[in-house]
Amino acid sequence: MSGHVAAIFRHPVKGFTPESLNHVDLAPGEGFPHDRIWAVENGPSGFDPAAPAWTSKQKFTVLAAIPKVAAARTRYDEATGVFSAEAAGRPMFAGRLAEPKGREAFAAWLTDFLDPDDVRGPLRVMDARGGFRFTDHPQGQVSVINLASVRDLSAKMGVQLDPLRFRGNIYVEGWPAWAENDWTDRGLMLGWARATVFKPIVRCAATEVDPTTGVKDLEVVKALFDNYGHKHCGVYLNVTSSGRVGLGDAVTIPQAVEAAK
Repeated sequence: MSGHVAAIFRHPVKGFTPESLNHVDLAPGEGFPHDRIWAVENGPSGFDPAAPAWTSKQKFTVLAAIPKVAAARTRYDEATGVFSAEAAGRPMFAGRLAEPKGREAFAAWLTDFLDPDDVRGPLRVMDARGGFRFTDHPQGQVSVINLASVRDLSAKMGVQLDPLRFRGNIYVEGWPAWAENDWTDRGLMLGWARATVFKPIVRCAATEVDPTTGVKDLEVVKALFDNYGHKHCGVYLNVTSSGRVGLGDAVTIPQAVEAAK
């Protein structure tokens, strides 16, 4: 059973704009490159950048809590280190989030942009260290979305769901719908990298927000449960062997693992 990589995305700041890539280099224990390397604390969260540890996404400015976040368009230039943000009717922001002044300036821009009721306390940009990433699950290194599953859910709902609602890193074409839900602990090849499926991804209210308009418009989580009896869409992978993953690359379940099922 095999598929291919149809799209690759990173999200430099947790909750904000996905950025498309042509390829990515994965390695064990390093996290997805430049993905969720920053998060914006919405009032005191208890997160310590000097000793980073998983913290609930509800402590940050994420779509599940603040749909308007999707209306801000952001971009990270890894070559220069400059992060930019823009929104209708607002001045553009550009700065380096690796520097304290840049983090403070973006927090001020975002405070101005968000509705007052959405800001629970001072906004502060937190940065990740080493292989730590601000993922929704502490052991979910790479998130993979099966596009056939998204299409099947779309058909059940009678709408065309934008796959970006699921904020994955790798989008795969060619797998049967929902086959990924039975692959926990199984190995696969992802381009030239090897990985193990950690677990299905349990979905939250972030999927109910239109990624273009920032409006909460569809009950995606309810539709998952009503139609399938679960709230899963996509799987987390843990990388076990380094390699490059590019658009069009094969994503397979090794035959030896298939035979042992």
